[in-house]
This record gives sequence, C-alpha cells and structure tokens, in this order.
Amino acid sequence: MCGIIGILGNHQVAPQLVEALKRLEYRGYDSAGVATIDAAGTLDRRRAVGKLVNLSDRLVTEPLAGHSGIGHTRWATHGAATEGNAHPHKRGPVAVVHNGIIENFRELREELLAAGLTPESETDTETVAMLTAKYLADGLTPVEAARATLARLHGAFALAFIFDGEGDLMVAARKGSPLAVGHGEGEMFVGSDAIALAPFTDRITYLEDGDHVILTREGAQIFDAEGRPANREIAQIDVGATAIDKGGYRHFMAKEIAQQPAVLGDVLNHYIKDGRIVLPEGLDFRNVDRLTLVGCGTAYLAGYVAKYWFEKLARLPCDLDVASEFRYREPPLSDKSWGLFISQSGETADTLAALHYARDKVAKTVGVVNVGTSAIARDTDVALPTLAGVEVCVASSKAFTCQLAVLAVLALKAGHDRGVINDAELAAHLDDLRSIPALVNQALNTADECERLAGWLSESSDVLFLGRGPLFPVALEGALKLKELSYIHAEGYASGELKHGPIALIDQNMPVVVVAPRDALFEKTISNMQEVMARHGQVLLVSDAAGIAEGGDGIRAGLTMPSGGGIFQPITYAVPMQYLAYYTAVAKGTDVDQPRNLAKSVTVE
Repeated sequence: MCGIIGILGNHQVAPQLVEALKRLEYRGYDSAGVATIDAAGTLDRRRAVGKLVNLSDRLVTEPLAGHSGIGHTRWATHGAATEGNAHPHKRGPVAVVHNGIIENFRELREELLAAGLTPESETDTETVAMLTAKYLADGLTPVEAARATLARLHGAFALAFIFDGEGDLMVAARKGSPLAVGHGEGEMFVGSDAIALAPFTDRITYLEDGDHVILTREGAQIFDAEGRPANREIAQIDVGATAIDKGGYRHFMAKEIAQQPAVLGDVLNHYIKDGRIVLPEGLDFRNVDRLTLVGCGTAYLAGYVAKYWFEKLARLPCDLDVASEFRYREPPLSDKSWGLFISQSGETADTLAALHYARDKVAKTVGVVNVGTSAIARDTDVALPTLAGVEVCVASSKAFTCQLAVLAVLALKAGHDRGVINDAELAAHLDDLRSIPALVNQALNTADECERLAGWLSESSDVLFLGRGPLFPVALEGALKLKELSYIHAEGYASGELKHGPIALIDQNMPVVVVAPRDALFEKTISNMQEVMARHGQVLLVSDAAGIAEGGDGIRAGLTMPSGGGIFQPITYAVPMQYLAYYTAVAKGTDVDQPRNLAKSVTVE
C-alpha cells in the first residue's frame, strides 16, 4: 500500500525524498508529502493531494531545506484523499509517516481527546503522532517517546519518526508491513523496499517483524519485538535489478508484457537444467495428501490454473482459497498436506496472515514470490522465486506468467514423484513447457489486432469472458485486467455456466470474449458460443488457426494464437488478455500504470 522513505543524508534531502517516492508511487498515489529538518533544527513539511507531480510542483514554490527528512506516498485507508489526511502527520515536535493500519486508533484517540488533544485529520496515523507528542510533553526523550508509542499500537505498520531539533536521529519500526534499512557512507536510509533505496545504496538490512531501529548517520541500532538488541544481516542487492525505466515504451505495462518471453526463459532455465527439474531439497510430493493454494487477485488466479495442473498431472487434490477468507473460515488442514502461498510482492497482508495460520497445521509451506527477501519468502519453509524482475505497473502481467511457470514446474515434479507420469511423459511435458517462451513471443503479435479491437471494447459498459478447463481462470484474469485498467465492468465465467444465469445479460451490445484453443473441450465451448450468438451477442474468439477456421462463422472478430504448449497453453493465452485490457485502457484514456483506487502491494487487510 503506502510507500515510505527516510533519509539522514549529507545533501539537501527534499529532492532525494521526491525521487525515492517516484520509485514507490506504485504503492499508492492518492497524496504525497515530505517533512525535513533544516540546519537550525526546525521541522517543517509539505503535502499535496493526487500524484507525486503535485508535490513536486509545490516544492518549487515552497521549498524545504535540510539534510534529514521523511516522505510518503499514500493509498487511502482511513480518511479521504485530502491534504489534511496526507502524510507526514505532524503534531508539535514530531512528524510521522506510516504504511499499514492502526487497529486501535479509535481507543487511543478517545484517550487523547480526554487529555485535551484534538485530531486535525481523519486518519489513524495522526493518532501515532499525537501520542508521541504527548509522551514528549510528559518529559520522555524522542527515542523513549517513540518506543512508548510503539508499545501501545495494535495492527500492521511500518513507521518512521523524526523530531524537531534532532537532525541526526530517526526512529523506524515494522510490524506486519515491510521496511528496510539502507547503509551509506555517513548516511542512513529507511524505506518500504529496496527499490526506493537502490539509488542511494546497495547495502540493505530487512527488518524482521516486531523490530524497531534507531538511526543516526553513524549507523543503525536494531531491537527485536522484546526490545533486545538484534543483529540483522546486511545484504548486498543487485542495483541493476531494481532499475525502473520504460525502455522506450509508452507505459510500464507495455514494457512488462513485452518482457515475458525473456523472463519466462529465465525462470525456466533456473528450474529446468539438462532436461531435469531442479528444485530445493525437501520438495518431495510422494507423501503429500492434499495441496492448499492461497493467493489474492491475479496470484489467486495463477493458483486456479495450477489447480488443474496438479490434479491432472499428479492426481493430487487441491483446495483453492482467496487469502482474505482463508483463515476466517478456519479450514481443517491435514498434517500430510502442503500449503502453497502465491504473491508477487511477498508482503500481501492477507496471504501472509493465511501462511501464519497454516504453517503449524500442514507438513510444509511453500512460497511462490517475486521478491526473494519478502516476508512470505522468509516465513515459508521453501521459497521459490519467480524471477520476473521489478514489475512497476500496478496490474500484473509478467509476474502472473512467471508464477504460472513456477507452478507448472512444481506440478510436473509432483506428478513424477507420485508416479502419475513416467520419465518419458515428464520429458515430453518439459519440452512443452520449454516451448512456452517462444509461443509467448508469437502471441505478442496479437498486439496490433488487440489495439484495433480496443475501440469496440472501450465503448462497452459490460464485457463477458468465457473459458473452459484451465482456460476458465485465464478468462477470469482477462475480466480482472479489463476492470483494473479500463474501469469497464467485466465478468469471467466457465463456459458451461453461461446458461445458469449470465445468458440473461446477452444482447447485441454485449461483447463476449471466448477463450477456446482447439483442444478436447473446444466443441463444448463453441456450443456455448453459439448460444451467445443466437441471442445477438458479439463474440471475440481467441483461438488457434484451426479453432478460428472451425468455429469462426458468425463471430464479430477473432484473435489467432499460436498452437502448442500442451497442458501449459494457458500461459500463452494470458498475453491477449493483457493486451485487450491494455489497449482498451489506452483508448479510454485511463491511467494504465496507476489505475484509480489500486496499489501494487496490498499490505493491509
């Protein structure tokens, strides 16, 4: 969700804070702000509603001096997107930035009201600043006041505090929400992730849950949840891997879609060597009686596709859960089962909470994550990186297909371990999987036709996506992408469910995207498509050449896909779903990379 940055530097810090916030804006863009401490020790701040450019413009006319400061880009939770609700929140001699939710802020606010302190905003975060200011007024030192405040907070948070008159001090803490410390030469940094810190340093310490840190320019003192000094590893990051630029593309999403053949090749080369699957030790599926697949949004849909693969290739029963519902229904879990937790960021609050619920109830937990240093990566028994690289666009594309690639490898390993597929069958499936990057590269050729079709889709208020088998979750992903990027209402359905309700929506104004390669289920899907056309529905058929030739009579348009890939064909069909959403958003003039109301990393419930 929100992004935070803090710098104890040797230069004017406001421009550095803004540049770092540009790298964090994918986390939220409802408002932004910075606070600094100048050479005289004076704490001041600037805030602006909307995109970061508005804050940049304000700093031109109302500059801030100082070599110490904090910054924030907001995804609104408590309180509307207004300047008064924007961070940093300042009360008296303290300013605070926050990512997360303070669950007991109402209780704390009532206590502060009784003490004569009145809030100036609608946010939960201001309560943190108010409480800290009260402790300072009671005579505590800045560090003592911050610690006393942290002890009172319930919920999930990453916090950074700075104090009037303290130009060489910052206190930061994490509980549930990610936070990293950057180590410089006579400078120190704190940020939501390594992406924000990469321009300043390649030496990063990831705080553990419950940690707080006292920063000066000389270094960092880290304390664990019990208040004991803690030694946390300083990792050296690959700064190149955190590079953020559009590479000549109009949008990050266009670039990230186009990167898929390369990153899919990278992830498959990582897990398949010399015709063999190479996975960490301990991933033996022979005694597993069930899998539970958990994720949110697109990651959930990746798990949905994988459910078909695990059940077909390994005859391994799979439960699929939306992470936000998983622990609340208290599912019974077998001690012979495994939990697979899928997340691009590895910090998704609901998925992390689901992992914590399950980890002492199942035999093994496995994380499928794009960020190898994330909380899910650290807290699972085995973490499998998806190696998609930095994905800036809020709507996922390459992270999704790389998740599918890793899950495909796992499904093949499970099938072979359990004796469902023999050596020859495994080799054939691996050949199919290794062909996917080339097929995805061919699928990129649908871009021009998707752009042409976008004008039609952009004029619609509703769009229906249909698919069968593992292409059904791909249809769901197509609908999700269209909703995310273009704000058009879209729904995905299993084709066979059409007559059980959705068919009532069909008329001559309803585009229906049918995802139907020429496979064993093709004829059934085409029958469902005929039911649509009989009611004047306008069909876009996404299929291979054979499917278009056989089922294309009467359709409004067709997208011709490459054939091949075997059971892993759904990975290829993700591409036109992405392009249709992308070009429809471009046609409508929406913000492709930063759609309204969304954020890349959802670190609150």
